[in-house]
Amino acid sequence: MSMPLPDNKPTRKKSKPARTKHVPVRTCVSCRESGAKRGLTRIVRTPDGEVRIDPTGKRNGRGAYLCDKLECWERATATPVLSRALNVALSAESHEMLKEFAARLSSNDEARDAGADSKEPGL
Repeated sequence: MSMPLPDNKPTRKKSKPARTKHVPVRTCVSCRESGAKRGLTRIVRTPDGEVRIDPTGKRNGRGAYLCDKLECWERATATPVLSRALNVALSAESHEMLKEFAARLSSNDEARDAGADSKEPGL
């Protein structure tokens, strides 16, 4: 008696579903809202104690994140929330740098809002 031969058909690999890309999430130290790391601005205390704004998010040192709301930047400069997060006393120079950056953020928001208002709907 002969035994049946095994079926030698090639088996297809099951296709894996598309992987979603991991998005790092950070929390604003002022309003405590979570958001994508790219949507927040990083403030870093460098190893030599300087406080800098880190647009790349890669600078070496202890970091804290602020969202782009003007209220958060005003609170961060008016209260000790940012100095507590960075474990450093903010100098007058650091306060001025943060206030100037916040002013640029608010002027960018106003320009963007004005541009959106000037567009006529339906065109």
